[in-house]
Parts: sequence; structure tokens; C-alpha cells
Amino acid sequence: MLVRDIMTSTPVTAKLSSSIAEAASLMLDNRISGLPVVDDEGSLVGIVSEGDFLRRGELDTERRRSCVLEFLTSPGKLADEYVRAHGRKVEEVMTSPVTTISPQQPIADAVKLMERGDIKRLPVIEDDQLIGIVARSDLLRALSKILTAKSSPNDDAQIQAAIQTEFAKHSWSSNGFISVAVKDGVAELSGTIFDERERLAAKVAAENIPGVKSVDDQLTWIDPYYGVAMPLP
Repeated sequence: MLVRDIMTSTPVTAKLSSSIAEAASLMLDNRISGLPVVDDEGSLVGIVSEGDFLRRGELDTERRRSCVLEFLTSPGKLADEYVRAHGRKVEEVMTSPVTTISPQQPIADAVKLMERGDIKRLPVIEDDQLIGIVARSDLLRALSKILTAKSSPNDDAQIQAAIQTEFAKHSWSSNGFISVAVKDGVAELSGTIFDERERLAAKVAAENIPGVKSVDDQLTWIDPYYGVAMPLP
């Protein structure tokens, strides 16, 4: 799945000259937590989010330090914090430069960028133009759509084969001897495992196969240290 498949097109934006009051109203009215900031030509120049409004003089939440820490902090950093706490325009409080992504990139790339930068939204750029934005909520929406999509019915043999194929993809399933048999949509897991965490992984793998109605867990946990079967948790 690509970024263009899940992104929000024509996102709501703020201008460099917009006031922070206008930006805050836009976010509240549209129920969004961040806005791409564009210049008069429509080029992306920054992003402003709820986080940029946390430390504000009006809220009496601006950062305060002890005299010692303030002495040790550079004047430039103190000045920058003052602007962010008291600036009246978006250009004074926005984050710039901005991490962006292409619509042709897989959503896995978007997730990596979000995790690496601890960010919640990525402007989508094509031919130097802002064409959309992908946020964590877009990923959640895509996941929900996939999970609730109706799956085509499969017979027991197809379901069983699909579970076995899924098991074969993962190293954790080869640590023991997990077998599966499917009857009337019920997947029975049997055999042995040597790590109790493999039990839940096997159940999740089976539950995610279309057509599985329930999972009957008959797996036996063998303690690798003692070499004996352990009771079910």
C-alpha cells in the first residue's frame, strides 16, 4: 500500500502571515492537530501543531528555569524560547524545515519516518507541491478499513493451508513443532512449543486467516531447561 492510497488530499493549511489564533481556530474547527504552513506561492515552508502551543505566556506555561540553569543556557536558546512563547504569527512558532514524503512511497516508509522523528504527520510532496498529508490517524483509518472488510469464504483445506503458510514465514514457529487442523472453520493448534510466547503468536497468526471462526489451543509447552511438559497458564 502506498502513501497516496491513505493520505488526506488537499489538506487544510495555514499561511506564514496567519496569526496563531487563526491557526488554533483552524485546527479546532477541522478537528486536526497540525497544519502545513505555505508561503504566498503555495510552497511548503513549515508545519505548526498543538505541540507548538504548549509553552505559551498566555497560559502561564512558558518554560522557567532556576537562576543557575538560566545562566548555563545560551542567550540564543532563551531568545528562541521567548519567541515561541510570545510570538503572534505562525511563522514565529512553526517547525521548519519539515520532514516530507512522496505519494509513491510505501506506507512502511511513512511509519519509519514517524517513528524516527517522533512526528505525527507528514506532508506529501509531488513536483515541489503540497498535495496531501498523511497522519497517524490515516494509518489507523486504513487499518480499520482492512480489518472490517468482508473476506471471501474459504473451505477448511484452504484455511489450513493458509495458516501453515503463515507459520512458515516466521522463525518463532520453527522453534517447536506446531501443527494445525481445521474443521468447520475451527483451527486446532497442537504440538509442542519451547517458549510460552510462541503460543499467543500462533493463535494470532491463525485468527488473522480469513474464514477462521475460532482457535482451539492444544499446544504443549515443554520447558527447555527441565525437558518436561508444563501446565497451561
